[in-house]
Amino acid sequence: MFVLVDFWVDNPFMPVSAPPTPVSSAKALTIVAHAAFVPIGVVTVLLSPLLPTLTARWSLNYSQAGALFTAQFLSSTIAVLLSGILTARWGFRFAIKTGLIVMAIGVAGVLAGSRLFGLFCIVAYGAGIGLAVPAANLLVAEVNPGRRSAALNLLNFSWSAGAVACPFLVAAAIKIHRVPVFLGMIAGVSLLVAIGVAAMPSWIREPAISRTAVGNIMSGSWKHGAFVIVAALFFLYVGTENSFGGWVASYANSLGTMTRTFAVLTPSFFYSALMLGRWFAPVMLRRIDEIRVVQGCLLLASAGMAGLVGSHSLHGVIVSASAAGFGLSAVYPITISLLSREFGSEASRIGSLMFTLGNLGGACLPWLVGASSNRLGTLKAGLAVPLLGSLVMFFLYLRNWGPAAGES
Repeated sequence: MFVLVDFWVDNPFMPVSAPPTPVSSAKALTIVAHAAFVPIGVVTVLLSPLLPTLTARWSLNYSQAGALFTAQFLSSTIAVLLSGILTARWGFRFAIKTGLIVMAIGVAGVLAGSRLFGLFCIVAYGAGIGLAVPAANLLVAEVNPGRRSAALNLLNFSWSAGAVACPFLVAAAIKIHRVPVFLGMIAGVSLLVAIGVAAMPSWIREPAISRTAVGNIMSGSWKHGAFVIVAALFFLYVGTENSFGGWVASYANSLGTMTRTFAVLTPSFFYSALMLGRWFAPVMLRRIDEIRVVQGCLLLASAGMAGLVGSHSLHGVIVSASAAGFGLSAVYPITISLLSREFGSEASRIGSLMFTLGNLGGACLPWLVGASSNRLGTLKAGLAVPLLGSLVMFFLYLRNWGPAAGES
């Protein structure tokens, strides 16, 4: 579910802003969005460190475990569409608090009943994320029209803080045998933030909902030479990131050379490197063409993923996961930039299609890792899926893209 956050960061398809919100309201609404994004970041990546526990509790094979990611991402994708309807009808805060409440209910119940009930809860918290994330991002963008990119990057930092902390929190809960208590605490924090959103005083006003005519999504853009390639990049990137990040804890646990507590910590190294790389990318882009940067990053990511398969110790897993995270860090922002660069004014017409394809990649590739591992009897075989995804993206980026706008 990391894609739902990245969708809005430096997004060239943000609707035209409404008249500026008063400064006091803008600050309050921005703070609320940050408060919501910390627990959302925790819950978005929760399935990865929790997967070894769920696999043992519910006696899942690899294919069944992979289907849990599919359930979360498909429900999130549907909820993203519903979020727009709720926001247009009742405002940004309504969608945010509704999403937080649904997310809290789902998280609290994951380990409260049977496997079927747990699956329903995963679907529920995935839907909650899908409702809240687009509304919060749009809200921050609308109330910070003069510093939209900076404001959205700071919001993404709050999400990243939750995502990085999640495996450590799960590991601590496993160590003291209090995982249900931990889930209840995360649900409680989410509910408190929802209550805070609902209790905001009347003088805090939301901006008017902006509407732009998107028109026919396809509108002949599919004839563009880069259409299929860019669509494949969106699908593969989100699927690759989520399949690697989602399964790294289970792979570490399967090695049998470390405790489950240490194994569930491994996604934190992946997401920390992902966050660090996105801070460092602007420095590289000042000196190196973005296509060269993304090609080098994908080679590093591929090396990290290949290294993971050959790792047999905690040290090897940490180094490989960190290399993969740092390598993937610049790929998605550059792909979004590439979409705008290649399609110009038509980008806004096909943007929603591209991001939907990204979500579908997030639903399909993690499941494919599990299905492949189950069929071949080893998770190492399944982890070839994100490795192949990274390599295919590298070859797609070998295309002659031509100079960016403003370049000779």
